[in-house]
Amino acid sequence: MFESLQERIEGAFKTLKGQGKLTELNVAETVKEIRKALVEADVNYKIAKEFTDKVREAAMGQNVLTAVQPGQLLTKIMYDELTTLMGSKAADFNIKGSPAVILVAGLQGSGKTTFTHKLAHFLKTQKYKRPMMVACDVYRPAAVDQLIVLGEKIGVPVYHEKDNTNPVQIAMNGIAQAKSQGLDLVIIDTAGRLAVDEEMMKEIAAVKASTKPDEILFVVDSMTGQDAVNTAKAFNERLNFDGVVLTKLDGDTRGGAALTISYTVGKPIKFVSTGEKFDTLDVFHPDRMASRILGMGDIVSFVEKAQAQYDEKKAQELEEKIRKSKFDFNDFLTQLAQIKKMGNMKDLLGMIPGMGKAVKDIDINEDSFKKVEAIILSMTPHERSNPDVLDGKRKLRISKGSGNSIQEVNQFLKQFEEMKKMMKSMQKMSSAGRQIKGLPR
Repeated sequence: MFESLQERIEGAFKTLKGQGKLTELNVAETVKEIRKALVEADVNYKIAKEFTDKVREAAMGQNVLTAVQPGQLLTKIMYDELTTLMGSKAADFNIKGSPAVILVAGLQGSGKTTFTHKLAHFLKTQKYKRPMMVACDVYRPAAVDQLIVLGEKIGVPVYHEKDNTNPVQIAMNGIAQAKSQGLDLVIIDTAGRLAVDEEMMKEIAAVKASTKPDEILFVVDSMTGQDAVNTAKAFNERLNFDGVVLTKLDGDTRGGAALTISYTVGKPIKFVSTGEKFDTLDVFHPDRMASRILGMGDIVSFVEKAQAQYDEKKAQELEEKIRKSKFDFNDFLTQLAQIKKMGNMKDLLGMIPGMGKAVKDIDINEDSFKKVEAIILSMTPHERSNPDVLDGKRKLRISKGSGNSIQEVNQFLKQFEEMKKMMKSMQKMSSAGRQIKGLPR
């Protein structure tokens, strides 16, 4: 997402390259290109003009410091204005009922059901340990079955009544069952339509009136661009929802909805979702998104994803094994699993400042992990724990068992040994640094 917009903004900033200061002329030229880039990203022209007028006004009111280049200063101004446009800060998520009730609404195809199970998993790992999902989409074929299957994957029960076509009744019965079972959260997945219509609005309004949800979330397919903003406005007029969820951010989208939906509707974006997997849901941070749009990466989110997989005790054990040169294939397999849990590799690299552009046109094959895993899993437990025992005969067996050539096996083993040496070297440098500072090893 935002790749095209990012390139256009970078192109606009080239106007300032070699310029000694911000002038009315070079700022006007740059701002004009930025406005074009926003309109091409499906941002409403009026909003794009208001935004760039603010950027120009802020730029002309700045004194350029000797150590700061005009392009850097305008980037900082753009960052501040983009952050404000998208809501300034991450929005609070207020659910406090017993059980807490969340109502999920949106058009058909926006990704409501997929989001519902992602949210259940997300909150299950947070404060709410015992969630329930309620299947209230009584129109879409297999909608109930889909939610049941998704619920089984994440270990969350799904309340449903396949023979009942009254969503209000189903929702109320679901909440009652959650109370009787002592569950602390209910997420109601409602029906969507292909377009906004009066019947749909009356139905979702009735569900809201009956269930009195603590939080109402409107799910938007970010690939629909400016239409998503118009749909959100129509729903908000009837539901007065609490926040927006942008789905399919990994799709072929120009990004206009993400940039302007909060500004237009007056409601914050609370979550963003990519892909189909249950762990691809993130809290929306306007400042981090602004940073990514401007090609500055998102190192905070990268660190958070890494910390989510961090186990201090295991890390200490791993450090000890590296120090004693006992890092083996079992440890490597564990580290590989943690990296995979962090998410899509290309997205992760894009969060590192300066890396987004570098990996933009590179096709990072996630299946490359499978080859390595196949090689290691074709080893015996003794071989995994003792890499030094691998001789020609054992390598040949591993090659046949993993479906890789003997050359590929040898290449991996060479890379593994090089990685061990590098880790040992880095660990020694880290220990030396701590000793210099008087800290324990």
